[in-house]
Amino acid sequence: MDDRKPDRRAFVPLQAADLSSRSDLTGTVFVVDDDPAVREALEVLVSVSGYPVQSFAHAEEFLASPDLNEPGCLILDLRMPGMNGLELQRELLRRHNPLPIIVLSAHADLSAAVQSMRAGAVDFIQKPFSGMELMDRVREALRLNAEWRAALQERELIESRLALLTTREREVLNMMVDGVPTKVIARRLGSSFYTVQNQRSSILRKLKADSVVNLVGMLLKLRQDPRGIAGRQLPPP
Repeated sequence: MDDRKPDRRAFVPLQAADLSSRSDLTGTVFVVDDDPAVREALEVLVSVSGYPVQSFAHAEEFLASPDLNEPGCLILDLRMPGMNGLELQRELLRRHNPLPIIVLSAHADLSAAVQSMRAGAVDFIQKPFSGMELMDRVREALRLNAEWRAALQERELIESRLALLTTREREVLNMMVDGVPTKVIARRLGSSFYTVQNQRSSILRKLKADSVVNLVGMLLKLRQDPRGIAGRQLPPP
């Protein structure tokens, strides 16, 4: 594979006519690219579009940022000295970082695109590109980030409520979601019907669920990856 940096003059700057009104989406746009000219151009593009931007020359510098877990998205170049873009993606995936990643490439490299998407990238854009095109992708990435973070917060809330259950209530819960009738649960646990009924009521109250169907829906959310990348294999190094 040719590791030489492509000609960055292919970057098409933002034109005045490309500017569109900013939506209510919030978040910082992080840029990781070792080419100072590209970083500067992207900083200007993002800033005039109304979003805060932070740029980094190296992946290692970005990983050391205290703002790494803040809301936003990442514009990432694949070919960099040291830790390259794909290696950075692997590291962010390992850390379960929720930043959506927009990968930049100067070549229509299908193999790199596939590996990037497998490593969690939400978009792959080829140079040259217009400012409007890139900012449309940025806004979509920020929208995804807001959705992911909301889903993660909901999962954390459900997990905190589950932590309130006693060991016996967890046993009852497992059988409830499997559709086991109350009488059968009582027989399996050696408890009375009314004891299990009270435990069911306590479970619903602690989890703030108004029905068993609602309860099952909550537990299913814990099994879902908000980013839609659960179960993916890390690309080989």
